[in-house]
Amino acid sequence: MEPLSIAIIGCGPAGLAAALLLARQGHSVAIFDRFVSPGPVGSGLMIQPSGLAVLAELGLAGEVVRRGARVDALQGIEEHGRCVLDAPYAALGLPGAFGLGIHRASLFDVLFEAAERQPGVMIWADHAVAGSHCDAAGRRLVFEGREPSSPFDLVVDASGWRTHFDPAPKNILPFGALWASLTLAAGDPFAGNLLEQRYRRASQMAGVLPIGTRAGGGGPEVAFFWSLKAEDYPAWAATPLDAWKAEVLRLWPALEGLLARIETRDQLTFARYAHRTHPAPVGERMIAIGDAWHSASPQLGQGANMALLDAWSLARGLAEGRTLSEKLRLAAGWRSDHVWLYQWVTKLFTPLYQSDSRVLPALRDRVLAPLSRHWPAKGIQAQLMSGLFGFPFAPLGLAPPDYAGLSASLTNAAASGEPQS
Repeated sequence: MEPLSIAIIGCGPAGLAAALLLARQGHSVAIFDRFVSPGPVGSGLMIQPSGLAVLAELGLAGEVVRRGARVDALQGIEEHGRCVLDAPYAALGLPGAFGLGIHRASLFDVLFEAAERQPGVMIWADHAVAGSHCDAAGRRLVFEGREPSSPFDLVVDASGWRTHFDPAPKNILPFGALWASLTLAAGDPFAGNLLEQRYRRASQMAGVLPIGTRAGGGGPEVAFFWSLKAEDYPAWAATPLDAWKAEVLRLWPALEGLLARIETRDQLTFARYAHRTHPAPVGERMIAIGDAWHSASPQLGQGANMALLDAWSLARGLAEGRTLSEKLRLAAGWRSDHVWLYQWVTKLFTPLYQSDSRVLPALRDRVLAPLSRHWPAKGIQAQLMSGLFGFPFAPLGLAPPDYAGLSASLTNAAASGEPQS
């Protein structure tokens, strides 16, 4: 394979994973990020079997698992105490399968540290990309307040859903979420191996996700989140914090101890989401991956996992295609059906959990929840949650993660006294 000079825009999971995979193929990779000190934004996320399979190919799955927290199921309970969502990974039929809750900082650290060690990868901070243009020598990046770059054979847009390279409206969703990373304490009434959620119809949702232990942290943490419409954020900001906590506790009284650790609004971050798909992810000497190509609500927890699959597909396309245009066409083609499927599934499912509708949550609780307890709906629900609906592995030449090996490494770490979550 002829080595290429490749620029990657964005130092998130998509950009870092792509840089590692492409540099290991012998390409010269430069990552450009607008932040003075590249780092993660946000709190917790879920690594599903789909994303874990890519991390295993990178040789990073064991380290990621050690920093995260094993999640065996997603459980959702409506305001009157009825379980309306029970999605165990055991229903996948993959022996030992689990999801992984992890702080974004922990995932970022593992990928970033690997990229810094990887020959052929350069990381350029404080380089805000404003555009690009092609000439006879290649594609050049245009920066804010800097001279344009030298030409690259390929530019990979991994800059997220706010990308400059898709001029279409971003379709920002009405519901966002307040997030906080909070340290667990002895006696906290949480299962520890579940993503737990509580719903009041679809207009209010609280959740607790175990996210492991950050390097240098004070112990195991959870990510707490509370759904909130963007138009209601100013009113929330003007409401006394204790009054808001009282509202949360009316939905989920067991959160009292956790909410007591939120002492100021600065501990909470309001996140916005967009549902969009770039109509042309492949251009001349350019391809979009991750949220720069497709973004959706976090309801199915697929953002980072889809990005990791895109990065793997890009590397495979560059390895198997003959011309650059064919390489990029293959990379996008192998992912297009899975992307299309999850964009539609997420669009259909999100209003069941985040909307002002009264009819949709009633449908969720009285029809879909009972159906999901029986075959084949139970298996389909588990596949949707895990990122395996649509069978994404086969086109990409990926295999499921070695859960037995990952579990054994955790057992060995515990026996030897190594730090773990």
